[in-house]
Amino acid sequence: MSVARRSPVPGDGVAAAATPPPGGLTGEPDARVPRLLEAVRSVGSGLDPHSKLDRICETAAELTDARYAAIGVVDESGEGLADFVQYGVDEETARGIGRRPDGHKGLLGALIRDPDPVRLANLTDDPRSCGFPPGHPPMRSFLGVPIRVQGEIFGNLYLTEKRGGGTFDDDDLDMLRVLATEAGIAIGNARLYEAAQQRERWIDGSVAVTTALLAGGDAEDALQIVAEQARRLSGSAAGIVLLPAEEGGLEVVAVASDHPSKALGVIVPPESELATELRDGKPVFLADASADPRLRTDLTQTYGPVMMLPLQSDGRVLGALLTPRSRGGRQFTESERTVATQFASQAALALMMAESRRDRERLAVYEDRDRIARDLHDLVIQRLFATGMMLESAQRRSNVPEVRRGVGTAVDELDVTIQEIRTAIFALRQGPAETPSGLSTRVLREINMVAVPLGFHPGHRFTGPVDTLVGELTGKNLVAALREALSNAFRHAGASRIEVSVDADVLLPDGRPGVRLAVADDGVGIPDGGRRSGLKNLGRRAESLGGASWYGPGIGEDGGGTTVVWQVPH
Repeated sequence: MSVARRSPVPGDGVAAAATPPPGGLTGEPDARVPRLLEAVRSVGSGLDPHSKLDRICETAAELTDARYAAIGVVDESGEGLADFVQYGVDEETARGIGRRPDGHKGLLGALIRDPDPVRLANLTDDPRSCGFPPGHPPMRSFLGVPIRVQGEIFGNLYLTEKRGGGTFDDDDLDMLRVLATEAGIAIGNARLYEAAQQRERWIDGSVAVTTALLAGGDAEDALQIVAEQARRLSGSAAGIVLLPAEEGGLEVVAVASDHPSKALGVIVPPESELATELRDGKPVFLADASADPRLRTDLTQTYGPVMMLPLQSDGRVLGALLTPRSRGGRQFTESERTVATQFASQAALALMMAESRRDRERLAVYEDRDRIARDLHDLVIQRLFATGMMLESAQRRSNVPEVRRGVGTAVDELDVTIQEIRTAIFALRQGPAETPSGLSTRVLREINMVAVPLGFHPGHRFTGPVDTLVGELTGKNLVAALREALSNAFRHAGASRIEVSVDADVLLPDGRPGVRLAVADDGVGIPDGGRRSGLKNLGRRAESLGGASWYGPGIGEDGGGTTVVWQVPH
């Protein structure tokens, strides 16, 4: 559990072990009992576990006149501290002390292994004390009791330095026991509430992902939504989606982060041990990704705890989902791992459903293209051929030279038209597996693909040696950016003319050589307040490669329409 004000106070030698005197609340009237009752009421109010620990520390210190109070939260292994919440040490002193106690040594470690009430007049006299770090305030008297939540040790509540230089007495111990018991009940209730809230958030996130994936958006939008939801729900520094790469391994295809990321397009090699486990459908949890060499890539070198979850459904692994936290961040709890794994499975199912829908749509498009190709071949070409023969016959019968020349020109135009239609038929019947590797050819294929639904063929222009200067990663992203821009023009612009240009002789503002893609149309333009998801995708893709993307006036009358520009280094 991560809580506010986690500054370190007592070093690993603050707690101690001694057997306290038995007893409950003293039989004599105690003026502090009303304060205790008020404290119990205060601790039991509210359901936020983070602020609750702060309140417990402050209340315990006030009840016992202690200068300092702290709660050490035991980690899931039961061998150290997952968190350390303190009261009484100012921020400047806390920064001077440095690291917080981890509970692996000293008296704090002893209290974790033997969670019984402890009272000491001078904790530094205990042989297990390992002293204080430099800058630590002096502490002598000590009182500590365990906090149990639903019968399990949650942590220990520590008090040090009784005001006035005295020691903690039996009444202090009795009050702290009562407070620790009520704190355990309150923390248990808060934990249940937090777990319910957490499950609700993850369920809502799964619904949002499923709805978005099945709403008809493109595949890249879908993967970006998965990354963004996973990052938000897990409280991570980033959300990263990986899919199988053509050359093996896993390729980063979507990144959600506050800052531009260069991870897009990075490939985790197939020989990576962790990639193998993910492809086998096994989740992987790293305590510190920056110190784990098994990824064999710099993908997570700047992160700390990481959940690496396979995107699998019905025995099929589609890819992987990574949710890394910043270096030094808190570890993922068991409940967080469970709900995140369920989210990954739900996201994978939604991805499979969306993929099936796209396959059906793609099959329908291919069937429609085959029908169009057959009609062009069986009907249009035959009629044009017959028309040409009729014109040739009329040409032979005519004695007027101008008529003969005009008819001859018309016949030649028909022959050219027949050849162009045959080229179009070949393009319509060309499958994805026949895509050549050159960038210019891939660009032309994207243009030809969109020509059928558009009803016209976009123009194109290449400048510079596009196929030789532009690298494979840049080329792959340029084709994806072109697909996004053409899709936006088709779905939203209502254009009657589109021009595509690829310039490989561009110099970027910082002087580096680059390539620029421009897609211009004469459509309706981008309305104020309209959706910008496609443009955001283009911007993220360009920024991940060190480039930029923007839009401006189109090629219509008076600048009507839109020109989308996407440029990155070679």
